[in-house]
Amino acid sequence: MLTPFHLALNVGNLDQTRVFYGTLLGATEGRSTETWVDFDFFGHQLSLHLGSILQTQTTGKVGDHMVPMPHFGIVLHLPDWRALRIVWRDKMLTSSSPRRCDLKTSPANNGRCFSGTRSATRSR
Repeated sequence: MLTPFHLALNVGNLDQTRVFYGTLLGATEGRSTETWVDFDFFGHQLSLHLGSILQTQTTGKVGDHMVPMPHFGIVLHLPDWRALRIVWRDKMLTSSSPRRCDLKTSPANNGRCFSGTRSATRSR
């Protein structure tokens, strides 16, 4: 059994954050104030606070794709990843945010979804 972790990050807009993590990814919202919100992110505590957003650069190469660094995601079993990918894809159809989901057959990196600069899922 894994030990849950706590990750605190800055975000620019709490309403958009609630849509992305709550509506799109299905994370359960926990405690919140006017300046931050907690989510149960697949059993881990994700605490998102209003503040200056960490700058990312597309410097990481994964397969044939350049990915934003830093980023984070969740490792899921393949059936769970496929189910979340369908929900994520269907909900993202109304979004103008750049997105990419792909499934690789290599043991090290089977699937990943990216939305803009946010890594949504990663599975093996």
